[in-house]
Amino acid sequence: MQKTLFLLLLTGFINYSSAQQSNKEEKTAATEVISPANLVFNPDQNVITEHITTIKGQKVPYKATTGTMPVWDEDGKALAGLFYTYYERSDVKDRASRPLVISFNGGPGSASVWMHIAYTGPKLLNIDDEGYPLQPYGIKENPYSILDVADIVFVNPVNTAYSRPTSKDIPKEKFFGVNADIKYLADWISGFVTRTNRWASPKYLIGESYGTTRVSGLALELQNKQWMYLNGVILVSPTTLGITRGVATDAALKLPYFAATAWYHKMLAPDLQNKDLTDMLPEVEDFTINELLPSLSKGGSLDEKKKKEIAAKIARYSGISEKVVLQNNLDVPYNYFWKELLRDQGFTVGRLDSRYKGIDRKDAGDGPDFNAELTSWLHSFTPAINMYIRNDLNYKTDFKYNMFGPVNPWDRTNDETAENLRQAMAQNPYLNLMVQSGYYDGACDYFNSKYNLWQMDPSGKLKDRMSWKGYRSGHMMYLRKQDLETANEDIRDFIKNSLPKIGEAAKY
Repeated sequence: MQKTLFLLLLTGFINYSSAQQSNKEEKTAATEVISPANLVFNPDQNVITEHITTIKGQKVPYKATTGTMPVWDEDGKALAGLFYTYYERSDVKDRASRPLVISFNGGPGSASVWMHIAYTGPKLLNIDDEGYPLQPYGIKENPYSILDVADIVFVNPVNTAYSRPTSKDIPKEKFFGVNADIKYLADWISGFVTRTNRWASPKYLIGESYGTTRVSGLALELQNKQWMYLNGVILVSPTTLGITRGVATDAALKLPYFAATAWYHKMLAPDLQNKDLTDMLPEVEDFTINELLPSLSKGGSLDEKKKKEIAAKIARYSGISEKVVLQNNLDVPYNYFWKELLRDQGFTVGRLDSRYKGIDRKDAGDGPDFNAELTSWLHSFTPAINMYIRNDLNYKTDFKYNMFGPVNPWDRTNDETAENLRQAMAQNPYLNLMVQSGYYDGACDYFNSKYNLWQMDPSGKLKDRMSWKGYRSGHMMYLRKQDLETANEDIRDFIKNSLPKIGEAAKY
């Protein structure tokens, strides 16, 4: 017994007892003041609270379960505890037909905070209608949450939020890599579904950024290793999903994003600027595929006259001078674009959301000093999530909430997640896919997400079960109030439309 306690103390983590909350009165678990050197981690404990919110004008009562649940090894030993928050609508009688959405963010070392308190969950952080920080920091109701139509669990992989390994001696390779991540999370999801008695429910995965790599791989891993079949996968601002681009393709596909950003900042010629964004972009997309890509494929053999002609069009669509385009051999780097577009105005533009402006130490240089959008988001999200978990969800700990946790080195070899998702869809006629992209996202840009769909399904046989949605914001499109409403409604419709009719068999 003493030896076990000693080993637990070495882990450097903390455990507090579970607590319950009734509809009328919150009961707080008694906690012991423990010095940081003696913190102990319990990988299996939770707190339950009861709440009521209003979604689309309707009162929705729900239960929130907040805590940790173990990742087990082959011998039944707990390797880690994953921190999660599970929202269940509490006035539902038929849980078997109630959809369950399993939500992941990305990084790969990012917590689930972003979609949790800014997108699909029942609460929103305090920001303005375009997504910028406001004080006092805090939380309010989310009138657009999908909790009216589906239960949601927000999952934090190892070293994000309050998730941690049970010992510092556990090899990092168990968790930190494309395929290791998919394997242990599939085990965890299977255990969670069993523990919460949700095997009968229609199931959906939603992932943002690297979370799209994660859930694309999980779709096949759950199906083939856990025998769990999904109804839908939602990719929010997807990565390349392991699809190889090539030098010319990489260079070409970024131009439509450049054009969208230049349009937003009013840097285009009047004939383009006077068009609506979605009326202007098809022209750029057509040029990208049919002229720019073939020209870039020729490299140094491209005729000088044609090179100047292409450079002039890139300049026209990107808001960058023709001279700069030629200096970069028709391939202006993202980083340079973020520095160059508004250089004469004394601003940089954001990477994850190019609506945001930054101020550098000097106007000269090849890239911004910092990511203007990310520092803005951390400004508003970090206080809000720490306050919400402690004050509203009653989960009390002295442990640090990792917005971004240590997960490096991350093994990115053998990333075949796009093919994993294609296989899962081919094998499961019920499985549908929706992609959501922000036009001003320069990290996982919207045109690359369209390219994913083309390459993932080269036969075109799955296209009737694939859809793409674009929004007038960036990586986290839901930070803009109008897109928050629209994007949640798109998820709501996707869920409703992907539920099979009674008696409809999963067959071709």
